[in-house]
Amino acid sequence: MAQPIYYVNGSFVPADQATLPVNDLSIVRGYGVFDYTRSYHGKPFKLHEHILRLERSAKAIALRLPWSTAELEQIVQATFERNDFPDAGIRIVVTGGPSDDFMTPHGQPSLLVMITPIKINVTAQQVHGAKVTTVEMERILPTVKSINYMGAVMAVEQAKRQGAVEAIYHTPDGRLTEGTRANLFAFRGNQLITPKAEVLAGITRAVVMEIAEDDFAVLEGTLFYDALPHYDEIFITSSTKEILPIIQVDDQQIGDGKPGTKTQKLIELFRIYVDNYAGQR
Repeated sequence: MAQPIYYVNGSFVPADQATLPVNDLSIVRGYGVFDYTRSYHGKPFKLHEHILRLERSAKAIALRLPWSTAELEQIVQATFERNDFPDAGIRIVVTGGPSDDFMTPHGQPSLLVMITPIKINVTAQQVHGAKVTTVEMERILPTVKSINYMGAVMAVEQAKRQGAVEAIYHTPDGRLTEGTRANLFAFRGNQLITPKAEVLAGITRAVVMEIAEDDFAVLEGTLFYDALPHYDEIFITSSTKEILPIIQVDDQQIGDGKPGTKTQKLIELFRIYVDNYAGQR
C-alpha cells in the first residue's frame, strides 16, 4: 500500500516526512484543535460540517484561523485527492504554532491534514455488539475538540484492559454524558435519548437523530448510570464506529445482551444515508 500523503503548512509530503517545529505550542503546551471525518466511496463525509465545527473549536480557545471555510475545505479535498484511499480517515489539526517563549501564540498556527486508510471492521462489531466502561474524570471544555486527550488516552487504555472498546464519562451526580471519542444514545421504549449537556456536537450524532425521527421519539435529555437496567438498548456513534451497539456497561448487561432491533434498524438507515450521500444509490 502506498504511503499516505499529508498536508503540512502549505506542502504535500509523505507521512514519514511530516514535521512540526519542536517549539510548536501543540508539542510544548497541548494547545490546538482538530476535527476528524472519513470518506465513503471516494467522497469525504460531511466535510463542510466538520470544518465549521473545527472553526467553532478554534474560536472557543481563542485560536485565530487565517484560512476561510472555503480554503480549509479546498486544502482537505486536495490532500484527500492526492491519496488513493476510497474509504479513508481524514484528520484536520490546527496548532498554536511556534512560540519563542513556549507559551505565547504568535498568530502563525500550523495546519495539518492527515489521510489514512480505514482499517476498522465496524460491521463485525455491529453484529456482535461491544462493551464499554465508565470513568469519572474532570474534563476541560468538553464541547471543544481539543488536541489535549491526556485523560481520554488514560481512560481508553484502562477500558481496553477490561475488554471494552470505549470509556463513557460518568459525572459525580450520576449522569452519563459521552465517550472519549463517541456520542451516547439509549432506547427506552420507543424513545431515543441522547445527552445534551457537556457533550460534543457529533456530526454522526446529528445524522442519527435525523434518520431516527420518522420512527422514534428523539429526545436530547439526560442518561443516568443508575437507570442502565431500564434502558432497552444502548449504542455509541462516531465517524469510525458509525453506530455501534453496546451490550455491556462495566459489569451490567444491557437488555438481553445482544444488539437490539431498534439499533439494527438505525444501522441499516445509516448505511442507506451514507450511500446516498456518496452517490451510490
